[in-house]
Amino acid sequence: MIHEAFHIANTGRKGPVLIDIPKDVSAAKTLFEPVQNVHLRGYQPTVKPNRLQLDKLAAAIQESERPVILAGGGVVYAGAHEALLEFVNITQIPITTTLLGLGGFPSGHELWMGMPGMHGTLTANRSIQEADLLISLGARFDDRVTGKLDGFAPHAKIAHIDIDPAEIGKNVNTDIPIVGDVKHVLELLIPLVARAGKADAWREKIAKSSQENPFKYKDSDKVLKPQWVIELLNETTEGQAIVTTDVGQHQMWAAQYYKFNQPRSWITSGGLGTMGFGFPSAIGAQMAAPDRLVISINGDGGMQMCAQELAICAINNIPVKVVVINNQVLGMVRQWQELIYENRYSFIDLAGSPDFVKLAEAYGVKGLRATNKEEARQAWQEALDTPGPVLVEFVVEKGENVYPMVPQGSTIDQMLLGED
Repeated sequence: MIHEAFHIANTGRKGPVLIDIPKDVSAAKTLFEPVQNVHLRGYQPTVKPNRLQLDKLAAAIQESERPVILAGGGVVYAGAHEALLEFVNITQIPITTTLLGLGGFPSGHELWMGMPGMHGTLTANRSIQEADLLISLGARFDDRVTGKLDGFAPHAKIAHIDIDPAEIGKNVNTDIPIVGDVKHVLELLIPLVARAGKADAWREKIAKSSQENPFKYKDSDKVLKPQWVIELLNETTEGQAIVTTDVGQHQMWAAQYYKFNQPRSWITSGGLGTMGFGFPSAIGAQMAAPDRLVISINGDGGMQMCAQELAICAINNIPVKVVVINNQVLGMVRQWQELIYENRYSFIDLAGSPDFVKLAEAYGVKGLRATNKEEARQAWQEALDTPGPVLVEFVVEKGENVYPMVPQGSTIDQMLLGED
């Protein structure tokens, strides 16, 4: 059963598997017998796609004037990033990557439009709404991407490629369903496609929009802005770190302002949205990739759910760089209460949070604090120069919001853009 569990976890739609072991079994002695081949009747994921469906998609690409690729976490899990890059370079189709798909396509590519959805780019969201062909690769059309479902991609023929047949057609009606492993699908599709020749004007329009509508915020030399902090992390690491996050505003700012250029560099809780996830996941990432820089970005709320893991870092000298974006509030809840619930604030104040520097030092971990840009640069550089674990607390503007934002019940092109 252990071998079967690992087989299921690492094939098909990859993910966790629960093994329930009774106490008498776990306490018993046995001889380990390796299993060379695991075959589960009834569990045979479809890896290779239907060729007729591939031909339909190839024909749709040639006919399309406004194609868009929506790439999700399945691209990363399938190891399909190289095939995706080749596919985009051949077809020249503009591409957007979901929250869990970040890193599956290089952010510096001229055809990358950024992240779509509730806190995505204006260009990505508008392009989906105007597209006549939407190609979804390993994405599940969750509500944070689609917004109001009956207003999502209203003009598009939708092709959905996924290894899990249960996802296809579940949320969005699909015109070209393709069940299969994303990497295999792309490798078989590449010989069938050419440059999307009718989309030249579309590409020019999207390039202009990307240039005119970047993520933006009102910077300050008096207070520390959280967006600037993420830009600092990105600049000093050249986008090469493994970044893990908790859930909330800092998560969205990290997704917006840290530029990922390789897969498996972004670990975040994108399904259940679990506060307390970021720091423990960073410890696991650092142990799995000891030669890479691992940055754990946390809010001051989520950090209090897992701060005791500092002991693990101290005892084992695990060199995670822990970033606490401290705005003294449950930021995303406050943002919704401000913008959606007319400033009716409730149970969000974290003014009674601990001194995170002293807390880190109590566990034997170096703690640093920054309240302005100069301190931030110095503290972060000291953290990078320190061989062991370090916690850096960035005290940031309390009332800062994540923009753009699509309110619930709106289509994804109905965005709150914030102040200029």
